[in-house]
Formats: sequence, C-alpha cells, structure tokens
Amino acid sequence: MKVFSVKKYGPEYKSQWNDFLKHSKNGTFLCHRDFMEYHQDRFEDASFLIFQDEKLVAIFPANRKNELIYSHQGLTYGGLIVGKEASFKMVLNTFKSLLETCESFGMHEMIIKPTPRIYHTHPSDEMDYLLFKLQAELIRRDLTLAINTAQPIDISASNRKRGLKKAQKNNLLVKEESDFNLFWNQILIPNLKAQHGVEPVHTLEDITKLQSNFPNNIRQFNVYKDNTIVAGTTVFETETVAHAQYISANNNKQELGSLDILFHELIHEVYKDKAFFDFGISNENQGKQINSGLQSWKESFGARSISHDFYSVFTKNHSFLNDVLI
Repeated sequence: MKVFSVKKYGPEYKSQWNDFLKHSKNGTFLCHRDFMEYHQDRFEDASFLIFQDEKLVAIFPANRKNELIYSHQGLTYGGLIVGKEASFKMVLNTFKSLLETCESFGMHEMIIKPTPRIYHTHPSDEMDYLLFKLQAELIRRDLTLAINTAQPIDISASNRKRGLKKAQKNNLLVKEESDFNLFWNQILIPNLKAQHGVEPVHTLEDITKLQSNFPNNIRQFNVYKDNTIVAGTTVFETETVAHAQYISANNNKQELGSLDILFHELIHEVYKDKAFFDFGISNENQGKQINSGLQSWKESFGARSISHDFYSVFTKNHSFLNDVLI
C-alpha cells in the first residue's frame, strides 16, 4: 500500500523542490524558491512537500495567516503542483493528505488559486474535480486576456492597424533591454503614481534581482523615438505563455502608436512560437468589476477571456474524498 507523507518546507528541501518544479505539468518559475523568497519577509511561509513512500510527488507553495493557509499570496497563481506522470488517484491522495496535515496544524481554511490552464504543459484538471467534491466555494474569478497564437483572430480592421502605421511613420524602435531603470523610473512609476496613486508591486531592485536569477523568464522590451523611451513592457515567460506583467507608455502613446508596434512585434515575432500571449487581467475591486476600457483595448489585439478562479475550502472536508473512487 502506498504511504503518503506531508513535510513542511525548509531550506534543506530547496534543491529537491526546484528540481521537481522543472518536471511538473502545472508549475512555472513563479513557484521556484528563488522567486518566492525575494519577498519572504512579507509572508509566513507554509509551503509543503508531499511524498509517496520516499518519492516527491507534489509541492504546495503557501503562506499562513493565523488559521488560514493561502495558496501563496505573493504569487499570481500556484495551487497543488504535480508531476507530469501524476494520475488522478495520486492527486486525490496527495491533496487529501495535505488537507489532513493542514487541519492537524490548526489551519482550518485553505484559500487556493490553481494555475490557469494556459500555463499547463499537460492536462491538469484533477483539482477542479476535487474542489467540487470538497464543496469548495468559488470566492473570486478574474478574467485574463490571452491570444491563442496558433489560431489568432484577424484584427485587420481594428485601431491596432492604424496605430501600427503611426508607429512606422514615427520611426519607432522596439529594443530588448537588460536594464530596467529607464522603463521603471521614466515610464512605469510616474504613470502608476499619476493614474492610480500606487507603485509597482516589484521595486526596481526586486525586478533586477529576479531577472538576474531568471534571465530566460523575465525580459524587458522598450520602445524608443529618437533615442528617448516612450513605452515598454516587462514579460514573464513560461514554457507555454508569454505574459505581459507590466505595460506602460508616455502620454503620446495614441499619437505615436508606441504600444501598437510593441505588441505587434512581440506577438508576431518574438513570441510567435508560444502557445499563448497573455495580457493579464482587467479586473478591479477583488475581481468583482472589470475595467471596460482596458478590457476592450486588450481584446482589440485579438485577446479573449480565460478565467482564473480562487476557492475557499475547509480542511476538515478531506473526509469528502473518501468515497470518490469505487
């Protein structure tokens, strides 16, 4: 009989965690310990590793607040990360063991945000069924907008084509950069402060350090007019998706067409072989409202909506999984 054991993450498991992540079917570099630990001072880590006998079969990036365990709040997504060979039965037993352990540690409720499907390298919907059986409550649903690059929507009649012509007329140049300073200090921070009164989630120091650890996953693209930066985007790249983490431009973006040429080049050249190009969410107020202007702008590139769900489940409900297999 297979024996499942759950162990709390500690530094001694770092290499084992990261090696497992490389071969998972629903994990990305966001769950790498070097990514998670850049903001470790902001969260009480409550990550777990689940073993079948002596073999590591799942990891769960998480943090704790009192009696709540969160699918890590410092990450856009996560949930239970499993290997490519994981069967339904294995995932069931793995998650059941995790819930039992969380309950024994005094964590009575779990907030979980599974990795969206477009980031999976192989089908990985076992958790959707298990959350249904556990009577999990859907507490939030965001909509991220993505382009299926294999079957793009024709946008020949859209404003994007007109914007691209403006950019070409203005001789704009798109360049990949290794330095984030210009974009952060001249474009992104001033725009966020002026429009929303906030600063980027990642400081310049944060993003520089992260990029040094993940040079193949975090890339910066800027747009220039006469050697002056006018727009840019920071891309988080996974095996299946190129995700625009930050997008910003100066006040002349409409006249210049700066974002049009930027995303035309990224979608049709740089990332043409990725399965999806993800523009991110347009949700506000904890997902309950959608910024219609932002949504329409992303859709004008041919992007369409994909749901990203957040669930709450009581850890004591692990017993609901006892009768699943017959």
